[in-house]
Amino acid sequence: MQMACLKSPKKTIHLLFFLTLFLVTATLHAEEKYAPLRPYKTENPPVIDGKLDDTVWQKAPQVSGFKTWVPDYGKDMTEKTEVYYAYDQENFYVAFRCYDREPDKIKSSVTSRDNIDPDDWVCVNLDSFNDQQSLYVFYCNPIGAQGDATAEGNQEDFNVDMVWFSEGEINQEGYTVEIRIPFKSIRFSHRDPVEMAVIFERKISRHTELGTYPPLDPAQGPNFFTQTVTLLFEEIEHYTLFEVLPATTYSQRSEQEEGRLISGKGVGDLSLTAKYGITSRLIFDGTVNPDFSQVEADAGQVDFNLRYALFFPEKRPFFLEGLEKFHLGGNHSGDPLQAVVHTRTIVEPLLGAKFNGKIGAKNTVAAIYAMDKLPDDDPADYAHFGIFRYKRALANDSFIGGFYTGRERENGHNRVFGLDGQMRISKSSIFGYHGFLSSSKQDANSSREDGHALGLHYFYNTRNWIIMLGFQDLAEDFRTETGYVTRTGITRLRSGIMRMFYPKSSVIKRIDPVIHSSQIYDKSSGFYETNNALDLRFLLPKSTTIQFGYSYSTEVWQNERFSTSRTRFIGLSQITKRLFFSLNYNYGNKIRYVENPYQGKGNDVIASITFLPMGQLRLELNLLYSDFTRLADSQKEFDYTIFRSKNTFQVNKYLFFRAIVEYNSFRKQLMTDFLASFTYIPGTVIHIGYGSLYEKISWVEGDYRPSDNFLETRRGFFFKSSYLWRL
Repeated sequence: MQMACLKSPKKTIHLLFFLTLFLVTATLHAEEKYAPLRPYKTENPPVIDGKLDDTVWQKAPQVSGFKTWVPDYGKDMTEKTEVYYAYDQENFYVAFRCYDREPDKIKSSVTSRDNIDPDDWVCVNLDSFNDQQSLYVFYCNPIGAQGDATAEGNQEDFNVDMVWFSEGEINQEGYTVEIRIPFKSIRFSHRDPVEMAVIFERKISRHTELGTYPPLDPAQGPNFFTQTVTLLFEEIEHYTLFEVLPATTYSQRSEQEEGRLISGKGVGDLSLTAKYGITSRLIFDGTVNPDFSQVEADAGQVDFNLRYALFFPEKRPFFLEGLEKFHLGGNHSGDPLQAVVHTRTIVEPLLGAKFNGKIGAKNTVAAIYAMDKLPDDDPADYAHFGIFRYKRALANDSFIGGFYTGRERENGHNRVFGLDGQMRISKSSIFGYHGFLSSSKQDANSSREDGHALGLHYFYNTRNWIIMLGFQDLAEDFRTETGYVTRTGITRLRSGIMRMFYPKSSVIKRIDPVIHSSQIYDKSSGFYETNNALDLRFLLPKSTTIQFGYSYSTEVWQNERFSTSRTRFIGLSQITKRLFFSLNYNYGNKIRYVENPYQGKGNDVIASITFLPMGQLRLELNLLYSDFTRLADSQKEFDYTIFRSKNTFQVNKYLFFRAIVEYNSFRKQLMTDFLASFTYIPGTVIHIGYGSLYEKISWVEGDYRPSDNFLETRRGFFFKSSYLWRL
């Protein structure tokens, strides 16, 4: 049976719009299951030191009764948790008292921000508008190390760094944590009282246990957005936010020239970034002459024999805040159109501006403008990026939205526009969609190319079942120069089902059989592809997961169909309090992506070991390996190995020293990267870095030739300091 390709994408987008209006009436309204929490208002704020000895905690209300949602729902957590909450005009305060009968087994480390996932931790999931559309997420381990994220559209983004304060202390009863969240660090409604909503969360690593207050409903699964409890704040300050972030940088680079490492001229620069709160809900950011260099180089990836470009996450602070607003409705991890806004496509901006926030109670807007300097070999000097996003909140976590993205340059452009949305059609299921049209023109001599991208996604999640259904249709001429797309010219149907079993065993916490199926019609060749996979996953104590499976699959490349069937194994475990291990291994058939492709087979390995010989020292060793053997003659054509050693000494929560050594066997390159970094709060930082690149070459008789020895071909030093002025 042949899949039908959509002939009229414009009509389909119109259909999606009217479908949204119809489904609005089918969405459920939020039901308040718990009485609102009313934090204690104090004139004497607590000292954030991790000790719950302040008077405010004797007066503040508290909640307990945490119930698990991992590995199963609705069970009493192994250890008791109490949460206290208070506020003053400028801050929200939260204190956790986490009991533990074996305090010597509490997993904790002195580590940098967003690096605490293997630890025990507590978390505040804060819906600052109480509209079930987005969350601020504040994680804290038992000694006060932080992690933070934003969540929207059922996706959590850990790239953002917010200004907030925390301390923790391990004691004979377990541990205690104090958190202070300035209201200036979050967006909220201009009302009195101000309504927010919250879910408190705790992880006990050695028991593979996650629990919340309020408890999550097994019929809704881990959908935090619709299961919060209301927080009411009276008479808090509605501020006008104004931040100024001046920064200074200095860099000096050296490169090989005719067998010698020649030092370049040192370059110093100044930049200025400002943030202004048009209202407490809507923020404007601007930057002039920004320094968008990264403090840490991207980890190496296999960059050979690829079908599509590698994906590198955004790390630059200017773009990170509000990035979750651009999450796409109706898509899932692994879909060909992963984003219509991926700001790493803005490479070297000279200036930038953005705003994001709410207009009214239900309307969210976000926009980015950047003037990007193009490479010297490009006939144009600059590209101008214009990006706009609109969302309107509906009942529960439903929304309807739209995008416009444009990349304009001399005699050329790429523009994408369309609708997306998400509808909660029952408390257990959501339906998402997107429909986009693109228009592209490379230069004055080329003709315009138009394309479309359509996507539908259904997701059902309860205690016992996860069911996913999806549809994508992308025209061959669909282009996005502001986003990330892996493949065009296909029609794809996908499905997945997972059944969770909960054996009465102290060893096996949960068993998850998983079935996935994907069927693709390749429009250019007229061929079909298939991918049918079966996996079995086990959840064990000590945050251990073991999974193995097999997939029968084919793939079309250059109008030929090849086998890509393979077996896989995934394992990860917090083996001891100080040792963590993970392994992802695949073996099976592969394609050699060349003009005249051919069949092969090979291995793919991603492995890591993390060891903490002491609380402040973290040693990480990572292995990335891929090889390819031709089936025709059983000859190994290549193998590609990357070893990466990342070693961090965290003096305290503000200061660390880090050394990275990475060896790429395929490129025969050795990279070193040394960094001293002090971060008081995000924005107020000092970084000093030094790095080198070595290659197995030598200068012989006026030419660089392969060698068994390393030659330093590049060297760099940089210094950066910035200070966040918050008025």
